[in-house]
This record gives sequence, C-alpha cells and structure tokens, in this order.
Amino acid sequence: MSFPAIERIVTGHDHQGRAIVTSHGPLPTAVEIAAIPGTVFHEVWATLATPAPVDNGADPTLGALSLAPPRHGTRIRFVDIPPDTDEFLARGADRMNEAFAQIGDAQASTVQADSPHPLMHRTESVDYGIVIEGELTLVLDAGAQVPLRPGSVVVQRGTNHAWANRSGKPCRMLFVLIDGTYDPAIAATLA
Repeated sequence: MSFPAIERIVTGHDHQGRAIVTSHGPLPTAVEIAAIPGTVFHEVWATLATPAPVDNGADPTLGALSLAPPRHGTRIRFVDIPPDTDEFLARGADRMNEAFAQIGDAQASTVQADSPHPLMHRTESVDYGIVIEGELTLVLDAGAQVPLRPGSVVVQRGTNHAWANRSGKPCRMLFVLIDGTYDPAIAATLA
C-alpha cells in the first residue's frame, strides 16, 4: 500500500503586502528512518518562536531532522508507520538509539528490557497525533493500550509512549508538536 503524495502550499507577501504563493509542490524533506525500514518522516513546516514570526523567511524543513519541535516553536509532519514485524518486536529495541539519533534526539528513546514496545519514547512537548489512514495502537508504559482508527486524535502531553502497528498494513499519521515544559511535580517523577 502506498499513500498519496503530500502537496504543500506555502503563502507569503509580496513587496506591496499582497498575499502570494511562495512555494507549491511536494514536500522537500521526506526521510526514511534507516533503523526502522518503512518509517518515513514527511516534514511539512516548523515555527521557531512564540509568537511565530509572520514573515517570508526560509523554509524551516530543509535542515537535519529533529524529533521534537524547536525551543518555543512548533513542528508539523506526517509519519508513515509500517506494520510491526516479529523481527522488529524481538530485536528492534537494539536499534532505537540509532533510530532516534537519525531524527536528532537519541535521548528520546526510553526503551528498556521490560518495555511494552521497542519504540517507547517521550519528548517534552504537547503533540497532537491524528490518524489519517490505517490503524495503530497507542501503547503507554502503565499498561494502557488504545486502538486508533482514521479520525482518532491523541493529545500526547509529554508521556512515555509508542505507536504499535498490529494491523498488517501501513499507517499514516499527522503530528503537530508544540514545545513544552514539564510541570515541576511531573518532572520530579521522570528521573
């Protein structure tokens, strides 16, 4: 199964302040994660501050991949998630430092020998994850597992989690990530 191409339209202003299209076409950055074949990050946009500068600045998706949003910023991306395989479930945890390093955040991986899934991770952000196509299971480290279908929206508030694809078919999710800071009481429990 292949997903439709993602088309991105970016607007801006001309020298007279009129609205224009500054770019229109496929996403310039789509990267397969080498340690997790079939997982593809499709970078749509990022903001680098809050409030976000409203300008005609450079495309913020052209640099190296970064899992988390920029400090005081946001990130929007699509992620294609392949079905879990027996091999990945048995030995995938050994590759997670490499996988998370490729997306700029090796310390986001929280996988342990007793983790419920090899993709367990956490970022200090509020993330909105929307299932566009396919099915997944949200896995939390306290044992909760929630089935997700197209239209399911997960509000991820810095929790340890994984996306398990037990459907046998690829899944595409849309993520909007917002930089955050843990409440001190929660931060104290995350040692």
